Amino acid sequence: MKTCRLAILGVTGAVGQEMLSILSEKKWPSNNLRIFASAKSAGKKFPFRETELVVEQLTPDSFNEIEVVLSALDNDVAQRFIPIAVEKGCLVIDNSSLYRLNQQVPLVIPEINPEDISSQNGVIANPNCSTIIALMAIAPLHACYPIQSMIVSTYQAVSGAGIKGMEELTTQTHDLQMNKIPQPAIFPRQIAYNLIPQIGSFDEEGNTSEELKLQNESRKILHHQDLQVICTCVRVPVIRSHSESITLFFEQDLDVSQVKVILSHAKGVKVVDDPLNYEYPTPLDTSNQDLIYVGRIRKQPIGNQTAISFWCCGDQLRKGAATNSIQILESYLKDYA
Repeated sequence: MKTCRLAILGVTGAVGQEMLSILSEKKWPSNNLRIFASAKSAGKKFPFRETELVVEQLTPDSFNEIEVVLSALDNDVAQRFIPIAVEKGCLVIDNSSLYRLNQQVPLVIPEINPEDISSQNGVIANPNCSTIIALMAIAPLHACYPIQSMIVSTYQAVSGAGIKGMEELTTQTHDLQMNKIPQPAIFPRQIAYNLIPQIGSFDEEGNTSEELKLQNESRKILHHQDLQVICTCVRVPVIRSHSESITLFFEQDLDVSQVKVILSHAKGVKVVDDPLNYEYPTPLDTSNQDLIYVGRIRKQPIGNQTAISFWCCGDQLRKGAATNSIQILESYLKDYA
């Protein structure tokens, strides 16, 4: 892997910490990495390979000696600092939702549309976690048998709300065990022993922002603007790894055996589909690794259409966020730097 002068912005958050861990796994040289966060985190130290890295305060001058930025900043902070980084000549790989639907900014899953990296003009957007997990299974099928529409229900872990979301589930579970009434802060309702059918804000038609992300981002990544998407996103009391129930409607008939062959050869996908022996993807199976597991594959005849349904799971913090960003970095350094 080629290297460059790299920075992580927002290193103290859940995604930033995962980026640091993955770069360590990949043996990124410590002398080519700087880590940044807010003033209150400046001076903190994090182990990295054979040494420690010290968190620096993020300021407009932070980008003077940086070539590529991995940004795990919230939207409001990213909106301030990303334009500065680009102005100073950095390439920014951005995990916020700021640029995802900007037509001048490529939205990339390297296994699916790496060629879109070539159109970058200083920013490459990392898709939403639920979009990445879904499309890793959908795109290989769409490449062989074009899809017309899809119905998706997501079961999203609290890791999607960052460290504070994970802490809230743990705290609420403990409170209930101690016969205390949980006090929601990060989520709109109690999350322990519960499901919340809302992620993000509602629009006038009753769709949440998370549901619209999957619809609009899927169209952009697949270059399929006519794709019809119905989506319902639900927060579930799981620490990490999102799960998704997906039904795809194809333009032509196909069998489950064909689907399994395609997915078994798809990069980044693992077929786990032997339900009679209780073998199917679960969040626990897929946590702390980068493959998207797919199972419960079955055919659904509906009228004159052929539909294929399946269940998939993937680690939201890794392939759904940090790993995908670093794979974009690898693709950029290999083919475009």
